[in-house]
Amino acid sequence: MKAVALLATYGDLNMEMYMIAGLLAVGVALVAYALWGGRDKEHGKVLRRVAGKSKDTAEPKADSGIDQAAKNIMTKVAPLAMKPVMPRSDEQMSMLRVRLANAGFRDENASSIFLASKTILALIFGIGTAVLALKRGSQGMTVFGLAAIIGTIGFVLPEAWLWLARRKRAEAIRNGLPDSLDLMVISVEAGLGLDAAIQRVSEEMAKVHPILSQELVIATLETQMGLPRAESLANLANRTGVAEMRSLVAVVTQAERFGTSIARALRNQADALRVKRRQAAEERAQKTTVKLMLPLILFIFPAIFVVLGGPAALKFIEAFHETGLAG
Repeated sequence: MKAVALLATYGDLNMEMYMIAGLLAVGVALVAYALWGGRDKEHGKVLRRVAGKSKDTAEPKADSGIDQAAKNIMTKVAPLAMKPVMPRSDEQMSMLRVRLANAGFRDENASSIFLASKTILALIFGIGTAVLALKRGSQGMTVFGLAAIIGTIGFVLPEAWLWLARRKRAEAIRNGLPDSLDLMVISVEAGLGLDAAIQRVSEEMAKVHPILSQELVIATLETQMGLPRAESLANLANRTGVAEMRSLVAVVTQAERFGTSIARALRNQADALRVKRRQAAEERAQKTTVKLMLPLILFIFPAIFVVLGGPAALKFIEAFHETGLAG
């Protein structure tokens, strides 16, 4: 009977753990879907503009029932969940929108969903940890401490995810800049204006470097809508958040202001970026030997020692036993 009771208790505990894990997975998936859905939607708008299609002529993709339900849930929950972590000033809110734009999220609801995700994940992680700790028989202060620690981890997770997304996108833009600048130099030297050269580069680089192409398309659209070129390029640098892009925008703006050759400025910038990219690759190659030391020491060297020293150790043990028996 005691064994049956223990098995029943263990089964109930496992069921509760599965339920908590399911809630955590649903919360994370809901937040991730809400953010990535806005990113895909914005990317689709830009692609339609590149192809010369309007919003009305493009065939909209119908959302499934699950997609629509997820959108409705996040739309209703976000205004309430974002209040505890709402930025105190408009400047902080603008900085958050810039960070989201650096990661490729320009949807109007991206900031509210991101802020709401911090509260939602903190509550899910904290409550789930508290329930699990109580079921294991932990005391009040221990439960509170564990819930606070795990809840803080859930609160910080969206920030870490946003940092990784910004870093990945910036790396893709940084890698595509030298090739795009080479094509831009060729276009300018062939007689195209700077705006036409940027548009041509955005079209040619759509498949090779789609992220950079998308940003160049947005800059071209802003210029065509009447925004000054310097301002549209400054917006391009702010959206990407890449230091090399800011440097390029500053060089182009100065060359235009002082009347120097834009083609020469672009060529010098392309050469500098290519050298910098090669130096970064060499730096990563040099760091490889240092990074390999830890897995070598922990995993490879013990296996080598077992292979090389194992037979000798067995012979030594065998000779020791024979000597002991003889004695």
